This record gives sequence, structure tokens and C-alpha cells, in this order.
Amino acid sequence: MDDESAGAVLVLPSAGPDPIPFDDALAAVAGYACARRPLRFRSPGVPEGRWVRVPAYGWARFDAVAPSTGPDAGVLLGEGLHGRLDRDGWHDVHDALARVAPRVEEAVLRADGRPFWGLPPEEFSVLDEPGTVGALLRGIHATAGAHPGHVLAAVHHRHPTLVPHLTRTTRRALLPHLEEGDSGVEAVVRRELVANAEVFAALETATARALGDVSPTRLRLHDVLLWLATTLRWAHAHREGAAIRTD
Repeated sequence: MDDESAGAVLVLPSAGPDPIPFDDALAAVAGYACARRPLRFRSPGVPEGRWVRVPAYGWARFDAVAPSTGPDAGVLLGEGLHGRLDRDGWHDVHDALARVAPRVEEAVLRADGRPFWGLPPEEFSVLDEPGTVGALLRGIHATAGAHPGHVLAAVHHRHPTLVPHLTRTTRRALLPHLEEGDSGVEAVVRRELVANAEVFAALETATARALGDVSPTRLRLHDVLLWLATTLRWAHAHREGAAIRTD
């Protein structure tokens, strides 16, 4: 850990009441990226089956995938993080990506090159609607169809500094932290990123250095930490990440 990160903590009320030490956050992200799990695999050549170890989480299938464009590629990215879709699901996500595209472009224009965490609080207040980034993000979620996680995964991958990736689970964790006037749970994410700006900047640098395959933004790092904490996967990811970093 760098000297500037020594003793640093992340204060993320959405992830729990206790501050997260910097080293623990880095270990959890490393575990999310590198942890493996056993899977019993059978094939015509090995009908009796054998054990293989596959990535435990979506990093290799999502975060480490090169940027791409087009709804077909977007559906594949969503599947990489949230699982395979049946035929109807594929068409639902494909159509939803086309449907939300105008709002996404409006949000990009409105942000004018500023990252999500660099936007003023007014962009996430109902008092300044319509046309704010917060209102547009809420509209994207509202029109994302039956598989919003897949849709938001694809949009976030295309705009990693602006569009948060949120699931049903992480939205539930954010809801109790809404304040009067917030346009949506995205306001909570922004507040936590701003309140921990220096530590998240250090975590971005440390994660890129430790993993080497990708440089995730603090918006994605917040998502990963919150998801691990709220789905009871933190202990596994932290244990695996700590072992990787000490090998």
C-alpha cells in the first residue's frame, strides 16, 4: 500500500455501518477479479465429467472485455455479467438498448465531458428537473424493459465514467439513504463518491496496478464493493484477493 493510502478508509453507508479499510477494499476488488470456483464439467469426450475452475465473478467476461458498440455487442456484455438470456430475453434487451439510446446520448451531452462524480448536486435533484442527468438516468432505468441489469451493464460499459451499473440488489441497498429532493438512488452513489474522492482515486490507481488487465473507474469500483457487501460475497472475494496479493 502506498504511503498516501496508509490508514485510509472508505465510508460507504450503503454498504454497511463500518468504514472499509483501504487494503480490505483492494483485496475485495482483486478477489472479484481473480477468484475461481469449481464447476463440474461433462462433455462427449469426458462423459464421466471432471472438475474445472472457472471465474467466480464477472470480471473476465465484462470488465476485462474491450469496449464495443452496437446493441448485439451490448447484449453479449450484459450476458457476461448477468447470465445467458433465452430468445425472448435477448430480443427484450436488444430492443431496450435501442430504446434507451436517445436518453443515454442526452445524458452524455448534458454531462459535457464531466464524470458522474464531478457533476454538481443539482444534476441529481428533482428541483432542477427536467433535463438533468439524474432525470435521464432514472428514465433509462424506467424504460430498460424486463432485464434492466443487462441493459445498464451494457450502457455502463460504453460510458464507464457516467452511467452507473445498478441491479435490483444494489438499488435496494441504496434506497434507505435517499434524501429529500433526490431524483433517484444515483444521488446516493454520487454523494458517496464525492465524500470518498481521494480514497477512490487511490483505489483506481492501486486496482489498475494490481490487476494489470483493466483500469476500472471509481463508479464501477463502488458498484463492485456494494454488490459484494450486499450479496454476502465479501468474505469470499476478500479472502481470495488477499491470497492473490500475498502470493
